[in-house]
Amino acid sequence: MKLFYAPGTCALASHIALEEAGAEFTATRVDFSRNEQQQPDYLKINPKGRVPALVTDRGILTENPAILAFVAQSFPDARLAPLRDPFALAEVQAFNSYLASTVHVAHAHGRRGYRWADSQSSFDDMKRKLPEVMGSCFDMIEREMFKGPWVLGEAYTICDPYLFTIAEWLEGDGVDPKRFPKVHAHRTRMYDRPAVKRALAQEGRG
Repeated sequence: MKLFYAPGTCALASHIALEEAGAEFTATRVDFSRNEQQQPDYLKINPKGRVPALVTDRGILTENPAILAFVAQSFPDARLAPLRDPFALAEVQAFNSYLASTVHVAHAHGRRGYRWADSQSSFDDMKRKLPEVMGSCFDMIEREMFKGPWVLGEAYTICDPYLFTIAEWLEGDGVDPKRFPKVHAHRTRMYDRPAVKRALAQEGRG
């Protein structure tokens, strides 16, 4: 398999999951500073022009929730999801869907306002609103969604690398992560995991 990623993006979640699973894969960097994600060669891989993209022997997968679920199901011995419990598996999907559809979108408003508006004043408003909106998202996670010590309780799942990845953006979004003690402690635990260390090192952050 081949994972296409860019440092500092949500692709880190899939990168960590592949490491946790013990998968054989190569990680290929897409250089956003050179706009490689919009070049013809990469658009053949992912027409959305985004990361992550995972090349498998059955085709190419995009979107973190899909890739994370694929990794968990392809490597069941890694126990990255409660595959035999339909309700618990749905809880995994619900949490990851919230990160993808709500939290990540909130974050994007602060940096990619051009997706929703054209005026500089609109971009400025989105940036001003960003700390409030991201803070609200993480208040919800802290109060209602995080069970501890891992996202869904005692068992580490594919929710954990995804939360870790997005929580890494808080400071840049103007939010103090210490406002959320459970999420902040989770991030500290994640840094101690060998798979996380390997993924960060491969992405130039080790």
